[in-house]
Amino acid sequence: MSENVREVRLDRELCRVAEERFRSRFASVEELLTFVLQELLRDDAAKMNRDELRMIEERLKGLGYI
Repeated sequence: MSENVREVRLDRELCRVAEERFRSRFASVEELLTFVLQELLRDDAAKMNRDELRMIEERLKGLGYI
């Protein structure tokens, strides 16, 4: 196993159902989980950017620029 890969243990039935449900889009449970985790992290980054933008706008309003 590569040093860049980490092993995760999941319920067998959960994996079976996920494989059946998403087999047309993902070749494996690993591919599905990689996609899901990347999307979750992307959503967190977008939320953080919105929060940062809101804070900057508040500072600019306080300084009278907006």
